[in-house]
Amino acid sequence: MRRPAPRATTPRTVAVVGAGLSGLAAALHLAGAGHRVTVLEREAIPGGRNGSLEKDGFRFDTGPTVFTMVSLLEEAFAAVGRRVSDYVTLQLLDPAYHAHFADGSTLLVRPGHEAMREEILAQSGAKDAAAFDRFVDWLKRLNDVELPHFIDANFNSPLSLFRSPRAALELVRLGGFGRLGPTVARRFDDERLHRVFSFQAMYAGLAPAQALALYAVITYMDSIEGVFFPEGGMHAVPRAMAAAATDAGVEIRYSSPVDRVERRGDGSASGVRLADGSLVPADAVVVTADLPVAYERLLPGLPAPRVARHGKYSPSALVWHVGVKGDLPQGVGHHNIYFGRAWDESFRELLDDGVAMTDPSRFLSVPSLDDPAAAPAGHHTLYYLEPVPNLHVGRMDWATEGPRLRERMLGTLDRLGYPTDIVTEELVTPVDWERQGMAAGTPFALAHTFPQTGPFRPRNVDRRVPGLVFAGSGTTPGVGIPMVLVSGKLAAARVAELGR
Repeated sequence: MRRPAPRATTPRTVAVVGAGLSGLAAALHLAGAGHRVTVLEREAIPGGRNGSLEKDGFRFDTGPTVFTMVSLLEEAFAAVGRRVSDYVTLQLLDPAYHAHFADGSTLLVRPGHEAMREEILAQSGAKDAAAFDRFVDWLKRLNDVELPHFIDANFNSPLSLFRSPRAALELVRLGGFGRLGPTVARRFDDERLHRVFSFQAMYAGLAPAQALALYAVITYMDSIEGVFFPEGGMHAVPRAMAAAATDAGVEIRYSSPVDRVERRGDGSASGVRLADGSLVPADAVVVTADLPVAYERLLPGLPAPRVARHGKYSPSALVWHVGVKGDLPQGVGHHNIYFGRAWDESFRELLDDGVAMTDPSRFLSVPSLDDPAAAPAGHHTLYYLEPVPNLHVGRMDWATEGPRLRERMLGTLDRLGYPTDIVTEELVTPVDWERQGMAAGTPFALAHTFPQTGPFRPRNVDRRVPGLVFAGSGTTPGVGIPMVLVSGKLAAARVAELGR
């Protein structure tokens, strides 16, 4: 774990817009450096996209369901002299995933090298088990190069790529700029492993055949470092971060929507104006709203960077939160992936044709297995996700397609043996994501194509507005819980650069 940032020589007053994971991470790192921090959150609770829904006796996590790289969370807590375990208990899930295939077989994705090797040896044979040893070594080397040099780093221009030429050359040597799907396929004979170790490309907004091999670092994060589940559900993490921040002197104002970033005559940020008309003055402002939406709503008259206005966005997700009565089928775990027969064809439908997948792979989480308080006795909470086109490429009328796909999802639950006695439900479509402030109707922001990665991704500062800093999935380093935790830390580092 890295040391906390050094204390600021000139403490500043900082306003952080949004109490999501990136905003709370920024607040912790800023407070640890000695700054005076106020967090403004439009909702009555922390979390942002990592939210919570309580309905008819059920509690649903409305955002991410897979928590990895706990060390990055520990780093944020350590910035204010705290430990994660002081505020929340994290349980390692073993298996991390139950991977179900169309031929009726199942693979358990287990955390760590030895446990997963044992599973591959039993299910796929000695040759693929030996290949896995080499694969893990490759993943670790990728992670060791990428994390310090290309993920946990601020970029001022594309030329920043060359500040660590040895690291860049090592990434090339490791094949990081090849394609993820073919790279994985060359390593294993069992086609099931091709899918298990490459589906993570979807987190980056791309098909495995299109994603750069360097995104295998996401595979490292969940298949080697492991997947964790917080006691009390995923929303317990932002609650814990908010509590630690408050204990460290951060002021968090809930139900305080921000109307705009205030600017001085020279264009620099001077604070934020709330929707009620009040002003929160600040030396620096950290904005965590989805970047294109932040420019549109909080910075009127200031065009967003070109990549944010015309970039390629990740696919969206149709998410069905379901509270059901009854028992689960055999062989179901906390996280379940049901791979369809189709693979490349499904990605073409999703990414090129802009229509719902005919034979989708589905993600189905049952958090009530490890959080019994999330559902009444004899009931379960289900989180059912299917990838769908975002609103930029999609040709779908969600007023009709939402109910149609909901019926298809219900049929899938029945076919798989899940209980279908529905007590309560909430269907979230791309239109709903857009209404929540997410560009293109996707919670996964800009896709991680090469022109939208690293120094080519929208920067977390805008030279037109000195004192303004961005954090979150729309900026450096990108999408996913580990990345947005890093983005908060990088935002705090940008505040430290002010006035140098």
